[in-house]
Amino acid sequence: MKAQIERWEGKDGFYRYLAWLREAHRHYELSVAEILRKNFTSYWNLIAPHFVLTGLKLHPLHSIWNRTSKYFWTERLRRVFTFATMYMGMSPFDAPATYSLLQYSELAEGIWYPRGGFHAVLAALVRVSERLGVEYRLNTPVREILTHSDGKTAIGVQLESGEVLDADVVVVNADLVYAYSNLFPQTPSIRSYGKSLRQKDGSCSSISFYWSLDRKIPELHTHNIFLADEYRESFDAIFDRQSLPKEPSFYINVPSRIDPSAAPEGCDSIIALVPTGHLLQSSGFTKSDVGLPREQDWAALVDRARRAVLSTITARTGCTPLGKLITNEIVNDPPAWEAKFNLDKGSILGLSHSFFNVLAFRPSTKARGLERTYFVGASTHPGTGVPIVLAGAKITTEQILEDFRMRAPWRGQPAKIFDQGVPQTSMTGKLDRIQKPSSLSWIVYLVFTVWVMLMLQYWYPVL
Repeated sequence: MKAQIERWEGKDGFYRYLAWLREAHRHYELSVAEILRKNFTSYWNLIAPHFVLTGLKLHPLHSIWNRTSKYFWTERLRRVFTFATMYMGMSPFDAPATYSLLQYSELAEGIWYPRGGFHAVLAALVRVSERLGVEYRLNTPVREILTHSDGKTAIGVQLESGEVLDADVVVVNADLVYAYSNLFPQTPSIRSYGKSLRQKDGSCSSISFYWSLDRKIPELHTHNIFLADEYRESFDAIFDRQSLPKEPSFYINVPSRIDPSAAPEGCDSIIALVPTGHLLQSSGFTKSDVGLPREQDWAALVDRARRAVLSTITARTGCTPLGKLITNEIVNDPPAWEAKFNLDKGSILGLSHSFFNVLAFRPSTKARGLERTYFVGASTHPGTGVPIVLAGAKITTEQILEDFRMRAPWRGQPAKIFDQGVPQTSMTGKLDRIQKPSSLSWIVYLVFTVWVMLMLQYWYPVL
C-alpha cells in the first residue's frame, strides 16, 4: 500500500493516507458500537447528548467525496477511496462521509469468500435454525397479513394457496416498501404511510450478468473494479437521472479464481454488476417523474450494458474478447429484480442510506400501524448488506423479546470475538499486563523545559 500511495502522491501522500485510515477507523468503531448494535425507536434517541457528540465524530453532514479530498489530492486516489459507496447503492458525491468505514473494513479486516458461494452461508444458517426447531416452507408465497377484528393486530398470514397460518408474531423479511403497500391491511394510516415510503429515495438498481466461460481469463482477478473516465457523470446519470450511464462503471467478480467449485476445470465463471437507475414507479402505482420507464426496449438496454462491459474489459486488460467465450448467460435487470424479489422499483439495496433515511429516520423494525408485526432486511434499521442485515435481525429479535417481557438469552454471555484485549486481573501475566505511560514524565519534561528557558533568559537577556 505504501508504494502504491507514494507512486501517485509522494511521501506526504502516505502520511495523509494514514490520517484517512485513522479517521475511517473511528467511523467504523463508533458505527459498530453506537449504531449497528442499537435500535433507534424514537427521534429522541438522536438528541441524547452522548449520541450527538458521537454523531459529530462520524461527519454525517460531509459527503464522502469532499471528506476524502482532504486526504487524497489526486483525482485518481479520490476515486479509488470513494467508489465503495456503491456497495450501499449511493453516489460518493451524496453519501455521508461516515461510509469511509466500508473501505476501511476491507483494508483492516479483509474480504472473505464462503467456499461454495454465498448460498453456503444460507445453508449454514438453515442447519443451525433447523437444529433449534425451525421449519422452512419454500416456494410458499404469502398473499396478506391477517389481523384481529380491530384491524390493528396481526394474527398470522394467508398464503396464495388460501391456507391460513396463525402466529403470535409476524416477522416480515420481504422488501419493506413492497410489504406496506401489498401485504399489510390497507387502513387509511397504513395506506398513507405506504405512499410516503414509495416516495422516499431508493438505492440504485443494476443490470447484472452471470456468465459461464469455456476457458480461464488470467487477466482478471477475483475482484475487479472498472471506473468510468467521466466519473461524476456516471454517478449523476444513475442517481440524478435514474438511467444507465453512457459509460458505466462496473464491478467484475470471478469466484472461480479462488473457488474450484464455481466452474469446471479450465473454465471461469464471471459476475458483472452494472449499476443503473431504478424504475419510474412502484409496481401497480402511479408513475413518478424520475426513473427508467417500464415500457421500453429492455433487450436493447441490456445489450448496451453488455457491450460496454465486454469492450471495456478487453480494452483495459488486453484479454481475449469475452463475447465468444460465453457458453451460458443469466441476466437480472430492474424489472427482473422487482418481479423475482418484490424489490420496490427494482432498487437492489432497498431504501437509500442518505442522512434522512438512516437511524430513527429509517422505517422502524417494529411495523407502524400494525401490532405484533416486525421487519428485518435492507430497508429497516440498521440498513443494507448481509452483515448489516444479520445484525439488524438480532436487533429485531431483541425488540420482540423485550415487547414480550422476555430476556435475550445471549445477554451477559461471554463475547465470542476477542477484541477488548486481555482481561486485566491479578492473574494476568507480566507480558499481557496493560500499563499506560505515566503522566509524570510529561510533568517532568514540562518543568525541565521551563527551567531551560529561564536559564537561557538569565544568561542571554534580550537587549
